[in-house]
Amino acid sequence: MTPTPRSINLLLEARWIATAEQDEVLKNHAIAIDNGKILAILPIAEARERYLPREKTQLDEHILIPGLINLHTHAAMNLLRGIADDLPLMEWLQKHIWPAEGALVSSAFVLDGTRLACHEMLRGGITCFNDMYFFPEAAAQAASEFGMRAMLGMTTLEFPTNYASDAEDYLRKGLAARDSTSDPHIHFALAPHAPYTVSDHSFAHIATLAEQLNLPIHCHIHETRAEIEQSLAEHGARPLARLHRLGLIDPGFIGVHAVHLTDAEIDLLAEQNASIAHCPTSNLKLGSGIARIADLLAAGVNVGLGTDGAASNNRLDLFQEMRLAALLAKGHGENASLLPATQILRMATLNGARALGLEHVTGSLATGKAADIVAVALGDIDSQPCYDPLSHLIYVAGREQVSHVWVDGMCRIYNKTAQFPHAISLEAGLALWQNRAQVCARGHETS
Repeated sequence: MTPTPRSINLLLEARWIATAEQDEVLKNHAIAIDNGKILAILPIAEARERYLPREKTQLDEHILIPGLINLHTHAAMNLLRGIADDLPLMEWLQKHIWPAEGALVSSAFVLDGTRLACHEMLRGGITCFNDMYFFPEAAAQAASEFGMRAMLGMTTLEFPTNYASDAEDYLRKGLAARDSTSDPHIHFALAPHAPYTVSDHSFAHIATLAEQLNLPIHCHIHETRAEIEQSLAEHGARPLARLHRLGLIDPGFIGVHAVHLTDAEIDLLAEQNASIAHCPTSNLKLGSGIARIADLLAAGVNVGLGTDGAASNNRLDLFQEMRLAALLAKGHGENASLLPATQILRMATLNGARALGLEHVTGSLATGKAADIVAVALGDIDSQPCYDPLSHLIYVAGREQVSHVWVDGMCRIYNKTAQFPHAISLEAGLALWQNRAQVCARGHETS
């Protein structure tokens, strides 16, 4: 007797599925989804016998992948896109970015900018982002409107900004934002900006809070040689050694950039089970250098991918970061076998989830995990012929080929069209964003 098919919310049938948990790409398989969770991944013929979906989407020329995870960004800085290009990091920050932020940043600015960033990220297959910026309660509102997952940093600096007056004020306001946020998709991390902007006293306090509250620590580290030289002059130690002495380097630590590392520092990160957010485009655009990603991975360090903000990258595009990370590692190491496509996909998905402590929820396609799924179309003439869909994903496809995006089984992008039933009208908001961007440009010119 044939069993009665089980009623479910959604069945996705695809030509290929890359789970990020195994190297093999599944062909002609389906993903059964109910109540936002993945019930099963199985051959299409078997899925049609076992399940009776209320909705079915057939993706005959697509590859399904886990939702991409942007392990480091400053989402609201989408409103500062391109205002100060072709400059080294400290000149870019001190003479252009910080003055513009001083003139313009507010809760409304962060809400508008993060909305714009969420739209860009979702259309490019990013379902989760790790943010570091001011007014995290505004960023939380934007991420919730778009149905995205987010880890929002409680940014800490020693100097005053439009958001807070000193390190204690930053932490107090960040913790208040955390306490007032109820969306289960939104999480919080402690986010000391960098070793050159945070004191030993504040770092020690942050380490204590991280242990007490079981929170990750998200911090720029070893981005430039100048940063390391400054640390040696002021603290008698390289930044990573200083942070380790203060108790910050542990499994919850997410170091951003980590461009300039010694062998001993790579070993330390591996021993402490820390994670690194690799942002190749930003590192190149700011002239910071090329990170030793192949060496980090070989040592066992968990490495994810980030875009950084749109002011130092100009795109929140993880397809660009995937391709560039692979090519840089091969060229820098003079070894074409470094960072194969399977490893690059994990860096953009499962590794990012591990860094955020969310690997039990998202980051791969597996039974019981949230249905955070991206469909990438590989059937157009520019993608033909396709001998290896995973190779195509990394070396051929771009974010413009993302056709569908689901978060928790809810379709957020359908056939390249945004679906935001509970969000602001993008059309109505566009005029505001354009006006805000013009204000930013004028503020930059007069700062």
